[in-house]
Amino acid sequence: MADRDAGITRAQEESWLTRYYVTRAAFSAVWVALAFSVGQRFPAGAVVLLIVYPAWDALANYIDASRSGGLTENRTQALNVVISLVTTVAVIAALRLNWVLGIFGIWAVLSGLLQFGTAVRRWKHLGAQWAMILSGGQSALAGAFFLLQARAPLQLATGRVAGYAAVGAVYFLVSAAWLLVGQMRSKTVRTS
Repeated sequence: MADRDAGITRAQEESWLTRYYVTRAAFSAVWVALAFSVGQRFPAGAVVLLIVYPAWDALANYIDASRSGGLTENRTQALNVVISLVTTVAVIAALRLNWVLGIFGIWAVLSGLLQFGTAVRRWKHLGAQWAMILSGGQSALAGAFFLLQARAPLQLATGRVAGYAAVGAVYFLVSAAWLLVGQMRSKTVRTS
């Protein structure tokens, strides 16, 4: 009976993560499309997009942590929520100083390392986290690259962040697909 309950809990968590990853990928895809269209033509649109992106990350991490045992159980995500909220405010301040890409660089390094930690923790009981581990590492590397270009003008910063978000969307889609395939295999084994 305990194995059955653990299986249901795992299945529910895998189902949640699959939906979560698809949602993150969809948001990123829409954000990227807006960044390359509206963000490149209208500076005010770019500003809004650059503020919304880390705010969305904070909200997404908060919801995922809440659904996965709470913020105290998911310290890496709790810290990511705080860092993403601070980044949102810092982006607003950095717009006046032309240092937006530098702020995104710091954020990408920190949030990438925290995403890496979250994925390693989840791997222990869910598996299928290799893409999130790669994504966390890639995020940290991209952040270092952003820091080298910290003083890029707004249009260039928006394009760089859009490229970063597009790669992130791919990682989220791969993770969702990997979990979905695992769920289908489990279901096939159970019905056999």
